[in-house]
Amino acid sequence: MTFSQYQPRPDLLKDKIILITGAGDGIGRAAAISYALHGATVVLHGRTLNKLEVIYDEIEGLGAPQPAILPLQLSTATSHDYELLLNTLEKQFGRLDGILHNAGILGERTELAHYPAEVWDDVMAVNLRAPFVLTQALLPLLQKSEHASVIFTSSGVGREVRAQWGAYSISKIAIEATSKLFATEHVHPNIRFNCINPGGTRTAMRAKAYPDEDPKTLQTPEQIMPAYLYLMGEDSLSLNGASIDAQG
Repeated sequence: MTFSQYQPRPDLLKDKIILITGAGDGIGRAAAISYALHGATVVLHGRTLNKLEVIYDEIEGLGAPQPAILPLQLSTATSHDYELLLNTLEKQFGRLDGILHNAGILGERTELAHYPAEVWDDVMAVNLRAPFVLTQALLPLLQKSEHASVIFTSSGVGREVRAQWGAYSISKIAIEATSKLFATEHVHPNIRFNCINPGGTRTAMRAKAYPDEDPKTLQTPEQIMPAYLYLMGEDSLSLNGASIDAQG
């Protein structure tokens, strides 16, 4: 399916409560604004509070539902932090209708033979452990939704390893497996788990990975939003355990 043709209805996410990790910039920021404009109350997660405050104000200025801000350091979050998070969301909203696991770090572009172990640990903590633990911790809230959607972020190097992509590639291959396992094992038919590969997109991470590339040749985060709306909304109810490409 090519998502550039997908036309979501304006109220696709009306009254939905959706948590977005890494909402500070790039794809996460675009998704937060897009989801809010389609009626969702978005819970903005990120490392940099002032970036989230700017997006919060932007969403309010657009007349969309009032968002919420959730500061949480994914790389160092403890089980206590996740418990607090669950209780905060439970008190404020009573349920959760979706999670977009967008937060991620690149690590180093180098051979495994020279890959620094501490960088490996950081990449695995943010790209793999955090989405797993966060999903597990928030299952009780997702179960209270009529139709909940959990979206994990994959990559082209998450489908097939590519030299010098190191921990990033391995984390994305593992996140595809995590999504499939949740989809296969989960006994709650109201929650679906899928992966999205954004493809080459004009973001800071892409610029770091490909410093010589002309960003103008790439799609913007806003241009790939139809796929993100499709997976989060109820047009994708039949999809569970799939991995889609945002750029077709």
